[in-house]
Amino acid sequence: MSLPLPRRAHVNTAQTRAPSQLKKELLEEQKQEIREAFNLFDMNNDGYLDYHELKVAIRALGFEYSKQEVLELIREYDRDDRNQMHYEDFFAVMGEKVLNRDPLEEIRRAFRLFDDDNTGKISLRNLRRVAKELGENLTDEELRAMIDEFDLDNDGEINEEEFIAICTDN
Repeated sequence: MSLPLPRRAHVNTAQTRAPSQLKKELLEEQKQEIREAFNLFDMNNDGYLDYHELKVAIRALGFEYSKQEVLELIREYDRDDRNQMHYEDFFAVMGEKVLNRDPLEEIRRAFRLFDDDNTGKISLRNLRRVAKELGENLTDEELRAMIDEFDLDNDGEINEEEFIAICTDN
């Protein structure tokens, strides 16, 4: 379903910033991540995302946009009065966002994925769940050994500070 949007002056920054320049700055895995997010939600494979597809594709890349922000993106990059965003524009906009990610915020976001019970710590149960979701067949002894190796305050769990130290080699 397409929402009617008021038109704004169209300034296509994807065209002013050559996609080849952006692609050179992104790592291959980052480019692949953007392509996969787009392709996963381009339900009819037409090279465009409508409002709902765009919102979930952005979220799949780890960004939270409000309804208004998504609508503004569509308004700004709507090429053909389709109320949709084309792949090239999506790649340019999301590529810029990916390049400007805060590494520390990425680590904190990863921590929150482990800490699904919002205790502020990664417990054996949390680690067991993540290992299972990733298809890793690890025993509780192996998981406990991982926790023990990085549990600097010896409380039996990994807090956010310890997790950041693990991820940054500090």
